[in-house]
Amino acid sequence: MKEKIDVLVIGAGPAGSIAAAMVHKAGFKVRVVEREKFPRFVIGESLLPRCMEVLDDAELLDAIKAMNFQKKFGAKFLKDEKVSDFNFSDQFSKGWNWTWQVKRADFDLALATEVQRKGVQVDFETTVTAIQFFDDESSITTVQRLDGSTEEIAARFIIDASGYGRVIPRLFNLDKPSNLDPRKAVFAHVQDTHRDNFDEPNRIIAIMYAPGFWTWIIPFSDGVTSLGFVGSFDYFNAIPGDLSAQYKACIEGHPYLKKRFGDVKWAWEEPRKLEAWSATTDKFYGKGFVLTGNVTEFLDPIFSSGVMFATVSSHMASKQVIRKLKGESVDWDNDYTKVIQQGVDVFRTYVMAWYDGTLEKVFFIKNPDPVIKSQVCSVLAGYVWDQTNPYVRDHDVALKRLVKLIDVNERIAQG
Repeated sequence: MKEKIDVLVIGAGPAGSIAAAMVHKAGFKVRVVEREKFPRFVIGESLLPRCMEVLDDAELLDAIKAMNFQKKFGAKFLKDEKVSDFNFSDQFSKGWNWTWQVKRADFDLALATEVQRKGVQVDFETTVTAIQFFDDESSITTVQRLDGSTEEIAARFIIDASGYGRVIPRLFNLDKPSNLDPRKAVFAHVQDTHRDNFDEPNRIIAIMYAPGFWTWIIPFSDGVTSLGFVGSFDYFNAIPGDLSAQYKACIEGHPYLKKRFGDVKWAWEEPRKLEAWSATTDKFYGKGFVLTGNVTEFLDPIFSSGVMFATVSSHMASKQVIRKLKGESVDWDNDYTKVIQQGVDVFRTYVMAWYDGTLEKVFFIKNPDPVIKSQVCSVLAGYVWDQTNPYVRDHDVALKRLVKLIDVNERIAQG
C-alpha cells in the first residue's frame, strides 16, 4: 500500500526541516525522508543573521536557542597585519544583528528533532531510488530502508532539500556545472586551547593566507574550533605529503595559525576534505517539485552563505507550495526562481571578488566610508534581497566602481 501525503520533503538538513515545519504549520500532511543517520557531520558551520527570521517564522528558533551555540555578532578578515572587522550591528539593512556558530551535526539534529516533536514523520537512513511524476503534478516516490525493504509514497508535491545528494537533479539529469573555479577544502575540528590568549577569541575569522588561498576559523561554545583551508587544487598539490601532512604544513606556514594552533590536538583522528563543490541546475522547479537549498546552487564556503540560502530558499519555496496546495495560482519563475537567483548572483559577485583580489582592496582600505562599509556589511549578514542597498542592487558595478575610486585615491595620496 502507498502512503498518501500532501508533501514529501527529501532531506532532513536545515532546508528540509524548514520546509517540513512550514508545511506542517499550514495544516498539511508532510513527511521527510533522509538518506543519512543523524547526527552526521557536514560543513557550513557559521550562520548569517538572515537565517534568524526564517527560523523564527518556522517556529524553530527556540529549539536552537536552547542549544547554547556560540553567538556570532560579525566577522573578521585578516591579511598579514591588516584587519577588517564587520559588526552586524552596523549593517545598512533592517534585520537581525546576530546569529550563531554551530556544529552542524548538533544544529541539524536539533532542527530535525523539533520537527519530529511537532508531529512530522522523519525517516532516517531512507534513500530515494525512483520518482514517477503524473500530469496532475502528483508523484509516487520509491524509497529503500537500510534493511533493504522498500515503500512507495504518494504525494501531491515534492520539496527536494537533499543538499549535496541532489536527488531530483541527478535522477532527471538537471545538473550543470557552476561558473566558479573548482576548489578544495581541507579541514578539521581542533581543541582551541590557546583561544583566550587572542583578541576577540570567539570571533569568526577568515585569513587571506595567500592569493586564492584562505583559512577559516570558527570557534564553538565548547572550546572546539573548526579550522579549514580553501584553495585551488594546484595549491594543495604543491604541498608535499598526505592530507594530514598538508594540514599541518598549512598551520605551520602562517605565524598566527602556528601560534594559536601549532601544538593543539585535533578533535578528529584525521582532517577531512571536500572537493569541487560548486554546482547548479537547469531549473529550480518542475511539474510536481521544487528544489531548495544547496540543491539549487552551492557557491563557496567564504561568507558562510550555504545555510542562509538553504533556509531562505526553503522558506520561500514552502510558502509557494502551501499556496499551491490551497488551490492558488503560483508563478514559480517570478515568485521563486528569479528571487533566489538574484540573491545567488549577489553572493557570486562577492565570492569572485574575494578570489580575484577586489575585496582585499575594499576590506583593507584605510578610513573606509562608514555608509559603504555598512552596506557591504549587510551583504555579509545575508541581506542580499534589499534593493535599497546599492551593493545589492548594482552589486557587480558598485564593487568595480568602488575599487576604481580606491585606486584613484591611492594614486593621488602617493603623489
